[in-house]
Amino acid sequence: GGVGFTQYATAAYTDNILDDYTYYGMDYIKDKYKVDWKNPSEKDKVKATQDVVNDIATEVTLYGMEQYEQFPTALETHFGGSQRASVLAASSGLSTSIAAGNSNAGLNGWYLSMLLHKEGWSRLGFYGYDLQDQCGSANTESYRADEGCVGELRGANYPNYAM
Repeated sequence: GGVGFTQYATAAYTDNILDDYTYYGMDYIKDKYKVDWKNPSEKDKVKATQDVVNDIATEVTLYGMEQYEQFPTALETHFGGSQRASVLAASSGLSTSIAAGNSNAGLNGWYLSMLLHKEGWSRLGFYGYDLQDQCGSANTESYRADEGCVGELRGANYPNYAM
């Protein structure tokens, strides 16, 4: 299915790497945007704009890609590209949504990460599943994005384009 099952299966054995990329994102939003992610507050949230999504998701994705290149065994262990793409996207989406306090911003961070990964390494998956489950529009800041609901109402496994 969509991002939900991929994350469910991936998180069990990529935990330390997913943590590393996510904590990098947390350090980034704390240093650049002064977001205290350990003590969330309305006062230090970043406005959910396309520029913010672009900045945070790009930074975290590029960090993760650099780490995969620096440690080839991690690159090989997260096979087929799907796990790599999901780990990069999850850390980017988490970092973006925590900074903005906005689930749609996080979903946009996820999708942008997938597009950056595709651009950088030419593919996301294997067996013909390249992009269909994992990518979407990276600029959906409207309420009726993709003619669906906001993230809190639709869940992490939406959209499932493969069905």
